[in-house]
Amino acid sequence: MRKTTLVIDDELVRRAQTVLGTRGIKDTVDRALEEVIALGARRALIERLETQRGLDIGDDTLADRAWGK
Repeated sequence: MRKTTLVIDDELVRRAQTVLGTRGIKDTVDRALEEVIALGARRALIERLETQRGLDIGDDTLADRAWGK
């Protein structure tokens, strides 16, 4: 970790605290960054499901084996 100085919009912090349920600027910024990272992971998963890249969802042979056919 490192210490830094930022100019932060107090209204944005207040609104983010309301959404995130946080108190204090550090907790709010940390939680907001965690939420952005989680959003990126969800987007990547959605893209993977949409394209079925790396997934065997459409493989009938695997489905048959899974159901004992």
